[in-house]
Amino acid sequence: MEQKIIVRVAHSGDASFAHDITDEMASSAQARGTGIAKRSPEYVAMKINEGKSVIALTEDGTWVGFCYIEAWQHGQFVANSGLIVAPAFRKTGIAKKIKQTTFQLSREKYPNAKIFGLTTGLAVMKINSELGYEPVTYSELTDDEEFWAGCKSCVNYEILMSKDRKNCMCTAMLYEPKQTHPIEEVVEDFSNNSKLYERFMKIKQSKLLNWFRKK
Repeated sequence: MEQKIIVRVAHSGDASFAHDITDEMASSAQARGTGIAKRSPEYVAMKINEGKSVIALTEDGTWVGFCYIEAWQHGQFVANSGLIVAPAFRKTGIAKKIKQTTFQLSREKYPNAKIFGLTTGLAVMKINSELGYEPVTYSELTDDEEFWAGCKSCVNYEILMSKDRKNCMCTAMLYEPKQTHPIEEVVEDFSNNSKLYERFMKIKQSKLLNWFRKK
């Protein structure tokens, strides 16, 4: 019998999972051959203690997944970062539930903030689109230097900097709280155009890599 998975806002008692979370973040990034902003167990524990993270656990207390919130430019921009799911629970739909809960937590804590993300994954793009995010240019994201410094640990950081932080392998997506498009329209738009988005991402990444290698 499958165990029920509970997705909720993390509290101080969950800080004991910080090492497991950061270890899996690093392992997953290495397996994908991509980079993420490296976070220490202490940083993750801080996010847990601040009530700015979401955790997924089985009923017997096994860690399943995690995501946290970061605010930039005095709360004008918010990023849902570090989404990670333990290998045994991947492809179960739990990532979507974690992302949805983190998004709602962001809206509660920062109701007027623009929520953004950078991703190379079509699955994450789909989840974001269902929440109301839309693809945007990098210029529409935060200009906070601390945020962009987090990209230094990514294998594509040189590409990002060589393009003056205007483009990279990731697709930028943004949710604006005053948007007028019904969520149903956004979901339908992505469903109708997911193959187009996928092709666009592949072409973009291929051209960026070829351009960078010729430099």
